[in-house]
Amino acid sequence: MLVSIALVTIYFRESEGGTLHGAQRIGVSVAMPFEVAGERVARPFKDAYGWASDLFSAKSQNEELKKELEEARTRLIQNETAAQENTQLRELLAYVDGPRFPENYSSVVTRVVGRPPTAYDQEIVIAAGTADGIQRNDPVVTKDGLVGLVTDVTSDGAKVTLLTDQSSAVSAMVLESGAAGIVRHGPSDPSALILDRVGKDALVEDGNLVITAGWQSGKLESLYPRGIPIGTVESVGQQDVDLYKRIQIAPLVNFDSLSDVVILVPMARSK
Repeated sequence: MLVSIALVTIYFRESEGGTLHGAQRIGVSVAMPFEVAGERVARPFKDAYGWASDLFSAKSQNEELKKELEEARTRLIQNETAAQENTQLRELLAYVDGPRFPENYSSVVTRVVGRPPTAYDQEIVIAAGTADGIQRNDPVVTKDGLVGLVTDVTSDGAKVTLLTDQSSAVSAMVLESGAAGIVRHGPSDPSALILDRVGKDALVEDGNLVITAGWQSGKLESLYPRGIPIGTVESVGQQDVDLYKRIQIAPLVNFDSLSDVVILVPMARSK
């Protein structure tokens, strides 16, 4: 320690050309090449470490960004779906409260929770049943027109046979002329509808509106109330050998995109 203190004291007291200052310059000159070489050797490793660190950081940030983007996309889809559902429900409620809603019926608005299993079994499942006052043979509609009929029901759900099913048939009439017939599925395309049993002398033209006939005889009445829109006449044809006109109907209801429906419950039953 005394030697070190003495050297330091001499170093600070001597001039720049002194012995200790010269020794320091020689030491620096000797060590400089090794420091430079060490720096050059270490630099690739430092660069590689920095690159790897940046790479892992970028990957981590990328994963976070992907997660945030997916969450944002999910929220957007949920918001758009909710907006569409709200719009559809408002339209249904406006129909229920409007002048076109059938008299002497109350309404149950519910969601479709099951789609048709095949093209030939045209049935849907709805999320309402006897607990909501629904029974078999209750008509089902949307704001656009007739959907079908409740054919099976449980306490909290029901099966609806669509108008396009092979077993469906509805007494109907042409609004403009009063020509009467029966709406049922087409013979070739199960999703198509025809107005059958219309005499060849009846007046039916393209674009005419077909509605439910809604007949009543004493205590007997049809399952469907009068005046529910079914479809528009798409084509009319007839041949001399035919007993009836060949009338093709374009349904007003889009059966492939049903999401919410209205079940018509007779007020007389609810009382």
